[in-house]
Amino acid sequence: MDYRSVQTSSICFYLFINSVFIAIHSKEHMLLDMKASGGELGWLTSPNEEGWEIVQTVVNGSLLYTYSVCNVATDTEQDNWLRTTFIQRPVEASRVSVELRFVVRDCNTFGGTSPSCRETFGLFLSETDTDVGTSFRKGQFRKIATMAPDEVTANRGGGKASVRVNVETRSIGPLSRRGFYLAFQDVGACVALLGVRVFYTTCPAIQRSLATFPERVTAGALAEVEGACVKDAVVVGQVAPRMYCTAEGEWVVPVGQCHCRAGYQAVGQTCRACDTGYYKSSDSAKPCQICPENTQHSGPGAVLCPCMEGFYRAPTDSNSTPCTGPPGPPEDLTFTPLLTVGTLQLTWRPPSNTGGRSDVTYNVGCERCDGAVCVPCGNRVRFEPSQTALPDPEVTVSELEPHINYTFTVEAFNGVSQFSRQRSSDSITTVLHFTDPPKVKFLRVVDRTPSSLSLSWAVDHRTLSRQPPHFELMYRMKEDQPEQDVTTYTVLKLEKDSVQINDLLPGTKYVFRVQALTPEGHPSSHSAEHEFETLPMAESHTQGSSSIVMGAIAGGGVMLLIVVVILLLHKRRLNSHVRQRSGGNYFACPEKLQPLKTYVDPHTYEDPCTAILKFASEIHPNYITKQKVIGAGEFGEVFRGLLKLPGRNEVAVAIKTLKPGYTEKQRQDFLSEASIMGQFSHQNIIRLEGVVTKFKHAMIITEYMENGALDQYLRDHDGELSSYQLVGMLSGIAAGMKYLSDMNYVHRDLAARNILVNGNLECKVSDFGLSRVLEDYPEGTYTTTGGKIPIRWTAPEAIAYRKFTSASDVWSYGIVMWEVMAFGERPYWDMSNHEVMKAINEGFRLPAPMDCPSAIYQLMQQCWVQDRSKRPRFLDIVNLLDKLLRNPESLTAIANVDLRVSIRLPSTSGNDGAPFRSVDEWLESMKMGQYKEAFAHAGITSMEQVLHLKTEDIRKIGVHLPGHQKRISYSILGLQEPTGPVDVFAV
Repeated sequence: MDYRSVQTSSICFYLFINSVFIAIHSKEHMLLDMKASGGELGWLTSPNEEGWEIVQTVVNGSLLYTYSVCNVATDTEQDNWLRTTFIQRPVEASRVSVELRFVVRDCNTFGGTSPSCRETFGLFLSETDTDVGTSFRKGQFRKIATMAPDEVTANRGGGKASVRVNVETRSIGPLSRRGFYLAFQDVGACVALLGVRVFYTTCPAIQRSLATFPERVTAGALAEVEGACVKDAVVVGQVAPRMYCTAEGEWVVPVGQCHCRAGYQAVGQTCRACDTGYYKSSDSAKPCQICPENTQHSGPGAVLCPCMEGFYRAPTDSNSTPCTGPPGPPEDLTFTPLLTVGTLQLTWRPPSNTGGRSDVTYNVGCERCDGAVCVPCGNRVRFEPSQTALPDPEVTVSELEPHINYTFTVEAFNGVSQFSRQRSSDSITTVLHFTDPPKVKFLRVVDRTPSSLSLSWAVDHRTLSRQPPHFELMYRMKEDQPEQDVTTYTVLKLEKDSVQINDLLPGTKYVFRVQALTPEGHPSSHSAEHEFETLPMAESHTQGSSSIVMGAIAGGGVMLLIVVVILLLHKRRLNSHVRQRSGGNYFACPEKLQPLKTYVDPHTYEDPCTAILKFASEIHPNYITKQKVIGAGEFGEVFRGLLKLPGRNEVAVAIKTLKPGYTEKQRQDFLSEASIMGQFSHQNIIRLEGVVTKFKHAMIITEYMENGALDQYLRDHDGELSSYQLVGMLSGIAAGMKYLSDMNYVHRDLAARNILVNGNLECKVSDFGLSRVLEDYPEGTYTTTGGKIPIRWTAPEAIAYRKFTSASDVWSYGIVMWEVMAFGERPYWDMSNHEVMKAINEGFRLPAPMDCPSAIYQLMQQCWVQDRSKRPRFLDIVNLLDKLLRNPESLTAIANVDLRVSIRLPSTSGNDGAPFRSVDEWLESMKMGQYKEAFAHAGITSMEQVLHLKTEDIRKIGVHLPGHQKRISYSILGLQEPTGPVDVFAV
C-alpha cells in the first residue's frame, strides 16, 4: 500500500469517528477543553510536517476539530510530538486530571504492510512558571503514562471500519509551578485525539446536620475539612463537625454534628426561634415543646416557661414537668393506744390536695404541755420508723409518760414546700393513763454483813405515774432439799426502792422477789428470783495464851483480807455502775447484776469433756427437731429447728452438727466452741441453749437469728436502713465486745460475717472458733501457732507478730463499722492481701462510705490508729455511740467522700484493670447485673453514654432503691475522675 492510499484511509477513519463522538459533562473546574477551543487550539507539532495534523469535520451542523497521526506505511522510525498551549493552574490546585478521548487503528487492518505499526502513544508533562511560546525542547518533558486503548478500531465486513472510542483519565501531581504543558508522542500508531480535557476537582460547598462546609480542592488522598455550625446552632459535645473530601470530589465520613441551641429548633438546615407558648430548655435536636401546666407563656426563643404565682419547681424537676404547689394539710388525724406501755400510733389520711405531686412526706412534731406551758418533747420520745420525712401516713410513738398532755402536729411536705410560706399541718392532743403498775427492772445488793443484807432496785420510768409507787418485798431462806409443796415467804410492805433486812443467819443464802404496787394497791408481776448470801461469822477459838496470840495474828490477817475484798468489791461495783450508765437502752444487760466473771480457756482442762459439763447444759436429742438446712459450718451442716424442753415453751434454734467421719480432735474442737459460748451471758452475744455429747451425733444448740449474717443482710437491704438504725446496730456490737473485753477475752475474727441479726435487728457476736483467751493483765496477748489470719480485718501488729489484744479487736471493729455503713461492701474491694498489708503499713486507710456520718467515720479512724495504745477502748466506743444515738442531730453531718481515691474503688475498671468494654461488664463489677435489661431497654449500650448519666436518668431507667442509685452514681463519678496515684486518708 502506497502513502496516498494510507492518507485516504485515514480521512475515512475520522469521518466514522465524527458519528460516535459523545460530550462528557462534569462538575470539574476546567483548565483546558480541546472541544471548547474549536479551531483556535494553537497547539505546537514537531516535526511540523508528516506528523500530527488537525482535521476539521462537521457533526450535526457543528465543526469538530481533532488531532491525528497515521504514519504507519513508512519504514522510518516515528517520533511525532504534539504540545498543548500553556496551561495555568490556580495555586490551590496542586493536582489535576487529564481526560483523553481517542481512537487507535488496529495494526492488522493494514494487511501486514506496516511492520513498525504501534497501537500506543505517550503522554508527557513539562512544568514552568512562564509561557515559553513556540520554544519546544523534548528534554524538558517527563513521561506521565503510555496510553494504550482498551479497544482498537478494525475493518467491518464490506470494507467499513468499526470505530472504538477509548476514554482514559490520568491524575497528575503534585504540581508546584504556576503552569505546565502537556505533550503527546507518537512512535508509529494510527491514532486520533478526539478530546483533551484538563481540570481539577473540588468537593462542593454544602450544608449538613446544621453545619456548613466550604468548597475544597481535592488532593491525592482524603482531606479532612472542618465545618462551622449555622447561626443559633452549637457543637454537640467537644467534637466539631468534620467531613472528608475524596480525590473524586465526594464528601464522606461525617464526624460530629451541631444542634440548635436552647430556645431554637431545626427547620431544614437552619435554626428558628421557638414560637410564643413553646420552649426548648437545652442544646439538642429536640423540637420546641408546648409550655407545661401552671406556667406562664414566654415570648419567642424561650428556654423555659416560668411558673405561675403559687406554683414552683423542685430542684430535681426538669423544665418539661408542670409546675406544682405545696400540699394541703393531713386529714383525719387520730391516735390509737397500743398494748406496749407508753406507746401509741398516730394515723391520718393523705391531703386531698397533693399540689400535683406524688412525693408527699410528713414530719411529726411533739410538745409536752403542763397547763399553759408547752415545751418540745426532745429525745425522750421515740418515733418509729422516724420523726421526719415519713412516706406513709402513720407513725408509732413510744417512751411516753403517763398523765402528761402531749400535742402532736403532723405537717405535710412535698418537693416544693421549701419555696412556699404556706404551712399545711394538723394537730391532736392526748394523754395516756396507764393502768398497769410499774415493773421492777433489777434487784441488787448494796451491802452485806453476817446478819443483814441491804438491797435496792429500780422501776421502769416510763410506767411511773405522778404518785410514787409502793413495793412488796418477799424473801425466804434457800433450802438445801428440794422445794416443798408449801413455801413460806416473809413479806414486807415498803414505800422506798431500798431496804435493809436484819436478823439473818451468817453464811446463808436467801431468795428475794420484789414487785411494785400502784397507789390503788394493784400489784405488778414479780421480778425474777435473786439469790444473795450473808457474810460468814468469824470462827471462835479456845482460851489460852497461845490461842490468844494466834487468834490475834489470824484476826489481823482476816481483817486485812476483808479490807482488800471490800475495796475490790467496791471497785467492781463502781465499774458496774459505769457500765450500766454507759450501756443505755441499746445494750443494758441484766446479767451485770451478777458478780463479774473471768473467762476460762477450755483448752486448759486436761479432759475437754470436763469443760463441756461445767459450762454447757446437756440436752436429750428427743427434745430437738430439725427442720431444714440453713448453712454449712467448719465442722458440718447447720439446721434451723425447734427445741422443746420440759416445762418450757417451744423455741426456734440453730443446730450445728458434726459431719460423719470426724476425728476425736475435730470433735473436741467442735465442742470447745460450746465451752466458750457457755461462759457468756449477754444480749449481744449469741446464746448457747445446750449441747448433745452423750449420743452418737454431737450437736451444739444456739438461739436462732432470723436475719442471718450481718454482711449478707446489709447487702440484701442496701439503702433501706437509716444512719440511725445502722449506728444502733454498731452500738449493740460494741456492747457485746465490751462484755468480752471485760472478761479478758479476745475474739480475733471480728467481722460482719460473724455477726448475726435477729428479727428485731439486734446484732449478736458469734463464731468463737478463732477466739483465744487473754492473760490476766491489761496488755495480755495471744500468740498464734499458725493458721490463717483474716488480713482485711486484722490489726497490723497482729499480722506482723501474730499477737492479739483487745486493741486488735478494736481495729477489727473499725472495719466492721465500715462494712455496716457501706451496706456489706467488701473491705478494700478486690485488692489482694499483699496489697492490703502494704497499703496499711504505708498509712493508708479506707475512705468514708457514701452518706456516712462524720462522727462515725472519725471513730473508724481512731480505731485504725497504728499505735494500739492510742486506740479507744470498747468502753469508750460504747459511750460515744450511746451519746450519738441520744442526739440524732449529731448524725446529720456527712463525712467528705474523696472521689480521687484510687485503692480500687468498685466499678472503676474491669477485671484486668482496663476500662470497661461494655455496660454489662460494668454492672456486673458492682453486682448490679439485675439492671442489665433495664439499661438495654433505655438504650444505654455504651460506656460513653454511661458517663453522661445523671441521678434522675438512673431513676428513670428503673433503679429505685436509694442504695443502688448511690452505688451506680458513685461508680460513674469514679469513672469520670482522672486516674491518679493511690490517695486515701492517712491516720
